Amino acid sequence: MNAPKTYVFFGIVGAGKGTQVELLKKLLAERDGLKIVYAYPGNEYRALTAGDGYTGSLVKAKLERGELQPDFLTIGVFTNILIRELTADCHLIADGYPRTLEQEAAFTSAMDFYKRENVEIVYIEVSKEEVIKRMKLRGRSDDTDEGINRRFWEYETNVIPAMQALKTKSGYTLHTINGAQSIEAVHEDIKKALGF
Repeated sequence: MNAPKTYVFFGIVGAGKGTQVELLKKLLAERDGLKIVYAYPGNEYRALTAGDGYTGSLVKAKLERGELQPDFLTIGVFTNILIRELTADCHLIADGYPRTLEQEAAFTSAMDFYKRENVEIVYIEVSKEEVIKRMKLRGRSDDTDEGINRRFWEYETNVIPAMQALKTKSGYTLHTINGAQSIEAVHEDIKKALGF
């Protein structure tokens, strides 16, 4: 039986993170059958915006502008997922979190609290040009030129520094994966990096 592991996925919107997370979940389920907690604040935010609450309307407006949500809210959303779902004997996959230095501090604090060691960071690296091409094909309502540029600015200003801070911590290992390849090739590189 393999020990419970913690994985953190980084990559700009359009890098193929969601697809690779699904492939990793399938691989982990087949390998050892442990429960997998998928901690993705984006899903929680979408649920919030689907309702007609005040918080949801404010979240929706920021999403449409391609802006990151405020730290207090994202930390709260992520923490609630852990409180609700995390157990001592499950895998944890964090996706889209941490995205700022404040969130990074909260994340490492949470991992210490839950005694999660040997955290594997998977960074799917894709060029700006490739991402723009993929986003245009996707055609989501927030994939306007302005929205895309805003997301790049947010990513380079906030997310990359959070990832860099995370990789300096003891017990955290960063794996940079070339995301410009086919889905299968990216998956194979991730498997190799994570020792599957």
